[in-house]
Amino acid sequence: MIDPFKIDGPACMSFSGGRSSAYMLVRTVQAHGGVLPDDVLTCFANTGKEDPRTLDFVNDMAYELNVPIVWIEFRDNDKGFAVVDYRSASRKGEPFEALIKKKSFLPNAVMRFCTSDLKIKPIDAYLKSLGWTDREMVVGIRADEPRRIAKMPHLHKPLALAGITKPHVLEFFKGKPYDLKAEDGNCDLCFNKGLPELMSTIRKTPEKAIWWARQEQERGATFAKDRPTYEQMRQNALAQSDAFGYDNEEAIACFCGD
Repeated sequence: MIDPFKIDGPACMSFSGGRSSAYMLVRTVQAHGGVLPDDVLTCFANTGKEDPRTLDFVNDMAYELNVPIVWIEFRDNDKGFAVVDYRSASRKGEPFEALIKKKSFLPNAVMRFCTSDLKIKPIDAYLKSLGWTDREMVVGIRADEPRRIAKMPHLHKPLALAGITKPHVLEFFKGKPYDLKAEDGNCDLCFNKGLPELMSTIRKTPEKAIWWARQEQERGATFAKDRPTYEQMRQNALAQSDAFGYDNEEAIACFCGD
């Protein structure tokens, strides 16, 4: 049986910053005897709105596995990307805000250009700058994510092929000193999250809503038309109110996740 974690290059593992893609990296390193081939890269695309603990986790994984992880960010220039590192990575939403200004409108559930333009395209531009025009993209989609599997038939999904599910991933990281500490997802207040999840985060850290509220106010638009604005959510959280009645709203699956 072919080991799905034994990857022939040139290939790029897209590390989202979540546990699943981290586990994929662990298994891939193990499959290659502890050292990745030179033509198998690991890239992490930072939007500037990741939870700071996600950035810590990416940095910790690189250290623990002794694997270089290339940190990429969107830039509105001819190259379309910049290579940064843990210390220089944006932490105030700068790449995301630059993209919004370039597009002149906000992403939403129908046009989620934040994923494509902040993650997929910058990594693609970086790989092309290396001359890697023909390569395989490897992503950490699990076997228990059938919708994501169906949407991305062209990508290599070793976790799905190996039958790895979320319980497997959680069990692996249980008790590990380098486990992900961010429990609210990678993108701190992603509009694809359900309203209960957003309000839970905003209640704990109302200041996180300020950046999102400012983007809506400057554009005179909202990230989601069927829910309160981020400023309304922030004010609601500060008032400790349950005025929105959000208990049953579901989140939308996003490529930025695990």
